[in-house]
Amino acid sequence: MKKIAIIGSGISGLTAAYLLSKKHHVSVFEKNAYIGGHTATVDVTLEQENYAIDTGFIVFNDKTYPNFLALLSEIGVDKQPTEMSFSVQNCQTGLEYNGHNLNTLFAQRRNLFRPKFWSLIKEILRFNKLCKQVYELNKFKENLTLGEFLDAHGFSSFFAEHYILPMGAAIWSSSLTQMEGFEFKFFVKFFYNHGLLNVKDRPQWYVIPKGSRSYLTPLCKPFENNIHLNASITSIKRVEQGVVIQFDDGTTQSFDEVVIACHSDQALALLADASDDESSILSAMPYKANSVVLHTDESLLPTRKKAWASWNYQLATDRDSAASVTYNMNILQGLNTKHTFCVTLNQKEAISPDKILREFTYHHPVFSVESTSAQQQREVICGKNNTHFAGAYWHNGFHEDGVKSAVEVAKRFGCTLNNVIDGDLSD
Repeated sequence: MKKIAIIGSGISGLTAAYLLSKKHHVSVFEKNAYIGGHTATVDVTLEQENYAIDTGFIVFNDKTYPNFLALLSEIGVDKQPTEMSFSVQNCQTGLEYNGHNLNTLFAQRRNLFRPKFWSLIKEILRFNKLCKQVYELNKFKENLTLGEFLDAHGFSSFFAEHYILPMGAAIWSSSLTQMEGFEFKFFVKFFYNHGLLNVKDRPQWYVIPKGSRSYLTPLCKPFENNIHLNASITSIKRVEQGVVIQFDDGTTQSFDEVVIACHSDQALALLADASDDESSILSAMPYKANSVVLHTDESLLPTRKKAWASWNYQLATDRDSAASVTYNMNILQGLNTKHTFCVTLNQKEAISPDKILREFTYHHPVFSVESTSAQQQREVICGKNNTHFAGAYWHNGFHEDGVKSAVEVAKRFGCTLNNVIDGDLSD
């Protein structure tokens, strides 16, 4: 049995702790006063009614979350079907649509008579077909970006600005410009496996009943007495016998191994003796802060209620600005209330102050050709020098990816997750 330190209590750290605790002694260290990371359900009381609203991790599906589904099954947590729909609103031109079905697609009825809108639909179908062909034939050009692919195949700026770039920006919390710089292969693999290149045959999406935090208690049960909150670590140093963790009060603790399950930039900052490989690989996968506001201001949603979707993207004039997305939590969590609970990214200034309920800052990985190249070098640093790195940044940046990275670490210690569905499509 080994003595293992886990740094961070997001999905990666908690999954690693859960799996490793089957055979080893684990200690989880979290710098905050709470566990969960992006699993952040908050309690809201309005007009004497109580609600539990998710503000970070919200949805998962039955196709590309095999490890997370297996984890929920193992700890006895249920799932609730939800709708995943996407709308785009251009406040400058007034254009808005919701791609959920024909009625919502033409929620703005004048689009029925706009040739440009019909051309957009044709380009969506052409883009989907081309991407499927490239994926199925595995004909990816090395280091090709999404923007370069769009240019090479003559897609219009209207299609790029009103469909594919906003959708990608909403998914990865990035700007339109950053989306153009995404590695095309990385982008297509994700869209293909998530059914986003299909008009039909898309995955069934789910949320966790009563909020995503509901899985935290059963997940932590095996090691609940070994979680240390408000743990301010100043450095991690590797020694001949293992690793030494130093805290801001000057104390130290020694372990056989350490699993660093925080963001890539945070992991690098903690290493007192980072190798050249650790420095170059981890620094190539940066994170970016996103402002998140929980509120009840319906003006952040499309003008027409038929255009309201689960995810609602509002186009900005600045292509370099962070994604402006509003999640309609009533749709996503199946809330039956007269209040419309919204979670909005990067648009605080547009929200009526008297309708703001809570504010947060979440950090998301920034993907590029350089970062996807660094992902392929994980084994160069992970598992070396008694140090292991877990985090969603090693894959697509989502909850499943955090679980998957922890599963990969745990396997080195002989610990596995039961009942994982064959054919892992998480990438």
